[in-house]
Amino acid sequence: MGNWIVNNGLSAFIVVVWMGINIFLFVWFYFVYYTGSQFFYTRHLIGSALSWARAPAAVLNFNCMLILLPVCRNLLSLLRGSFVCCSRTMRKQLDKNLTFHKLVGYMIALMTAVHTIAHLLNVEWFNNSRQGIYDELSTDLSKLGDEKDTTFLNPHPQQIPIYFVFTSIAGLTGVVITLALILIITSSMEVIRRSYFEVFWYTHHLFIIFFAGLVFHGAGRIVRSQQPTNPPHNVTLCKDRSDEWGEIPQCPNPQFAGGFPQTWMWVIGPMVLYICERLVRFVRYMQTVRYRKIVMHPSKVLELQLVKSGFKMEVGQYVFINCPAISQLEWHPFTMTSAPEEDFLSVHIRSAGDWTDKLINMMQQLPEGAQGPKFVLCFLRLGVDGPFGTASEDVFEYEVSMLVGAGIGVTPFASILKSIWYKFKESNSKLRTRKIYFYWLCRETHAFEWFADLLQGLEREMEERGMGDFLTYKLYLTGWDQSHATHVMVHFDKETDVVTGLKQKTHYGRPIWDKEFEQVREENPMSVVGTFLCGPEALANVLEKKCAKYSDVDPRKTKFYFNKENF
Repeated sequence: MGNWIVNNGLSAFIVVVWMGINIFLFVWFYFVYYTGSQFFYTRHLIGSALSWARAPAAVLNFNCMLILLPVCRNLLSLLRGSFVCCSRTMRKQLDKNLTFHKLVGYMIALMTAVHTIAHLLNVEWFNNSRQGIYDELSTDLSKLGDEKDTTFLNPHPQQIPIYFVFTSIAGLTGVVITLALILIITSSMEVIRRSYFEVFWYTHHLFIIFFAGLVFHGAGRIVRSQQPTNPPHNVTLCKDRSDEWGEIPQCPNPQFAGGFPQTWMWVIGPMVLYICERLVRFVRYMQTVRYRKIVMHPSKVLELQLVKSGFKMEVGQYVFINCPAISQLEWHPFTMTSAPEEDFLSVHIRSAGDWTDKLINMMQQLPEGAQGPKFVLCFLRLGVDGPFGTASEDVFEYEVSMLVGAGIGVTPFASILKSIWYKFKESNSKLRTRKIYFYWLCRETHAFEWFADLLQGLEREMEERGMGDFLTYKLYLTGWDQSHATHVMVHFDKETDVVTGLKQKTHYGRPIWDKEFEQVREENPMSVVGTFLCGPEALANVLEKKCAKYSDVDPRKTKFYFNKENF
């Protein structure tokens, strides 16, 4: 439990506070409408569905205020820079922005369902009251407004409910909001997002329609409350004498008015922040990006080296790339593989979908000898937005770091390892890190080729400086065939690995993580170890559990902190 608190305590506390605010808002507004005397006649018409409609509305306002903030990436990067003076645990919360974004989305979906069902019941009961199906008081309340200078309570005309839903402001905007939300949520499912990213990308932008409808949803002022009159309308005395309303001084006709729309006050701030966010992105998009080098690696991995004026980065950060020739609106995230010490930015793009396939094919179809930057700039313009902060920025804040990459997930660690190489080359005295363990899991032998050169350079650099123990790396091949196995057996006695050419031999299969964590703990007693992953969720779950298992809350022993890349 102590280890879990160390790694997840603050995150759990934030979620508990968020949930507590949701519960408070729901309960508070439920009882405001359930017990408030100004809603007595409204409750008589539609019962407890009034409270069940208004309480979720308050929770929706709160969560719609929050939903845009976790995707304001420039704001998060700014906060991450401001939090440098704060603890690592505080900065780690910013890396869980998408998890919180999804959590808020689930709450919005749940409250929308409750709010919608309650209002559908309200419409039905309003209609029945108008038709005189219920008691005399309900019928008389529904007739208010038929005479001049009286205010109405029942907004439902003598029409079928579905007609009212599609002709009133609240009904029409409610339908639009609900449909947009259904499309946004369904297209965000893992299977859709990974297999049909374009569907997810375009559908997710229905949030514009969602927020527009949300702002105008309350303009119809459907839910009405009793207003003070002179002389006052005494509910206790007059509720059973509706036939005498307006005829005796004690019971003047009750007056009603709709509540002032409040949703816009909740969401206006985040909407302004998000608009500023998009303006910053647009300005960055308009800035010229020049090609420095284009390299096609094995396994359909495209390396782009780009130059952009005024561009500054930190290790492990990522950028969004747009190619107007493929799509004007689509932006895709890629971790930079260049180091901050280099005068260019580079990304490695693996074929993983329609957009990446098109980009790689367009690069491959360039005419022979047309690889020059000026030619390519005319042929294929790119927009680059970023950089944006990630958990990997904190890698040099730890005494010991475990870097785990799966497939193309090695890209943030390429930036880190390059930066280390430059720091040693320049004899940087500010480097706190004294030991790095690097693990790379790949399915194909070709995937190692583009990264092997970097590791060979680091190997030589460490040996020349007498620091061969600084970097421990292990490469794992998780897929092979019989011919490859035979080839490895024939060349088993060679000094270098037959796959990578490195002195460290390639391992076959998957790491035994208990063994790896035990080794790191034994070799680094009394150390704080940062474990960084860029890979699938299943591996993240395994590593997070191992960090908790092998950590010790005793400050004199080894502690593991888990960090995962999120896009």
